[in-house]
Amino acid sequence: MHTVAAGALHSPHGRSGTLGIFDRMSRPSTIPALSRRVPAPLLSALLLALLPALAAARAPDAGRANDVAMQEAIAAAKAGRLAPGQAEALRSDPRWPWLEHARLARDLDTADPAQVRDFLQRHDGQPAAAALRPLWLASLARRERWSDFLADWKPSDNPALRCARLNAQQALGQAGADWNAEAQTLWRSGKSQPDACDATFATLAARGGLDDALRWERFDLAVAEGDPGVMRSAARGLPADASALAQDYAAFVQAPHARAGQWPRDARSRRVAAAGLARLAKSDPDAAERQLAQLAPLLGMDAAGRNQVLYQVALWTVASYLPDSARRLAAVPAAAYDERLHEWRAREAMARSDWQAALEAIRRMPAAQREDPRWRWFEGRMLEKTGKPAEAQALFRAAAASSTFHGFLAADRLRLPYALCPWQPSDPPALRKEVARDPALQRALALQRIDQPGWAVREWNDALTRFDDARRRTAVALAQEQGWFDRAVFSLGKVADEQRMYATRFPLHHDADIRAAAKRHGLDPAWIAAEIRAESVFNPNARSSANARGLMQLLPATAAAVAKRTGLPYAGAESLYDSSTNIALGSAYLREMEDKYGQAYQAIAAYNAGPTPAARWLSQRPAHDPDLWIETISYKETRDYVARVLAFSAIYDWRLNGDALPVSERLLGRTEGERKAFACPAPPAG
Repeated sequence: MHTVAAGALHSPHGRSGTLGIFDRMSRPSTIPALSRRVPAPLLSALLLALLPALAAARAPDAGRANDVAMQEAIAAAKAGRLAPGQAEALRSDPRWPWLEHARLARDLDTADPAQVRDFLQRHDGQPAAAALRPLWLASLARRERWSDFLADWKPSDNPALRCARLNAQQALGQAGADWNAEAQTLWRSGKSQPDACDATFATLAARGGLDDALRWERFDLAVAEGDPGVMRSAARGLPADASALAQDYAAFVQAPHARAGQWPRDARSRRVAAAGLARLAKSDPDAAERQLAQLAPLLGMDAAGRNQVLYQVALWTVASYLPDSARRLAAVPAAAYDERLHEWRAREAMARSDWQAALEAIRRMPAAQREDPRWRWFEGRMLEKTGKPAEAQALFRAAAASSTFHGFLAADRLRLPYALCPWQPSDPPALRKEVARDPALQRALALQRIDQPGWAVREWNDALTRFDDARRRTAVALAQEQGWFDRAVFSLGKVADEQRMYATRFPLHHDADIRAAAKRHGLDPAWIAAEIRAESVFNPNARSSANARGLMQLLPATAAAVAKRTGLPYAGAESLYDSSTNIALGSAYLREMEDKYGQAYQAIAAYNAGPTPAARWLSQRPAHDPDLWIETISYKETRDYVARVLAFSAIYDWRLNGDALPVSERLLGRTEGERKAFACPAPPAG
């Protein structure tokens, strides 16, 4: 637990208070860390022996003991070594259904069907049963226990299970009049279907339910998806000549070839040619452009087909700022432009410092897009760059009304306070008690405490189906009090005003660690907090698909290298789940990135994308202003990430101090200077 002494920080309203970078609570990572240090069998035995004594202890201590006991029991169940006594000691725990789930799901192929059915009946309508049923049905299908499958069937959107149900009906002679229609519905997809559907489709063909028209229908859907594998599969069973043509079509989509010039001059040939060249444009826009010029007159491609290819050629050229970007963007007719290509046309002009072209590109955007604070800001900036600063003022004023990165930049330009209209709805005690009694919410919060996020989210979503807006917000508050901060990100926003719940959406935690790291490396604590919010929403156990771990989402290799260079403690990948270790190493890496590139905004880009892309962007546009450099970053994720972290930094500064260092100073890495006030702007007149 990391807090500061009373009075060490200011509240958002400027009054001294006792909050550090978060409200006091035990760290969510305590239980996983404990379970890693003590051998599981020994820990379980000790806990079982101690449970009677723990029951008489203080409630929080008893709750923590139950959490550890349940976590160990679930691990034992998944490993097939759950002792009966260990399970029985936890029967009254709200997470009991998930302990049963873990035991049964371990090997459903050998599970007692009576036990599984008993579980499904007792917990019918609950997430635990909803999670086990598809696993059980899949097990029955694998073993071709079709009678049991149909007996336990419940409607599902899962294509594999739907095909398995049709296979069961066919095997048992129960394929009724609607069997073909259901199978044909599954067939009508341009995407690959699960293996279970192979038998379904073979039966459908044998029953006379797959005529040539249906085969071509799926083939055309696969063309639209750009999937040559499904194209080939759909074409099997066509007459020989038609099948040969379809296979050649599929080969073209996979790798365009010269034989396309001999295809029939019809609509399908033109669609296939457009799909194949559009796919090629993603890897080789030059080749796609050349082949379009050759094929379009041979096949009589219409404007829609040509535009489909020209769009992709332009997009994949400009995304790398290749030399032909401007020409290829100009070759796309205005009717084929969408918001993404409008943005890229503006960025491309900015990247080569053609301010007039960038201004014209912004002014070609649809009204709704152009009125976004981002593009109001850049339209104003382009007016400045083209010698019309007075015309920019109204655009900056409109942008400054938003609580965004570009809104904050506009407020800096006009020397206005930052726009912020906080809203914290009432949370009556009676409502909190009612919401807290919801069994699914209790299970969700209890599962989150023991690092079972998948199960916790299932229970959470189930609880929210019964809550109105006020109850949903109360549930978010209860989750936040237990350290489950991302619920404020994923569960708020259905009502527009919920975006203004800044105290909830921007949690504060780990004050001592953040302040120590900030002091050690000369960083702004609000920047470190903003990075944590952007990376993990303060989840110390977060782990990405790329194996980035913990609060600041560090890769183990990066953490090891930083530790070696700085001498900071590091005990391997698992230690990145320790908040103190993660913040220390992540902040040190931020300092390294800022030292390497010279500016905070470049360091943020490097933190997200890696040093190599950041160095490339800097070498391409070394003299660009910071806002223009950020906007011309090639990667959308990084472009948005930099803007988001800088905006979050200002909001965290406000949360900590009631005002903020200007974003235009902050992005340069400055930590001292004149502070900005926050105010809720008056609504426009009329």
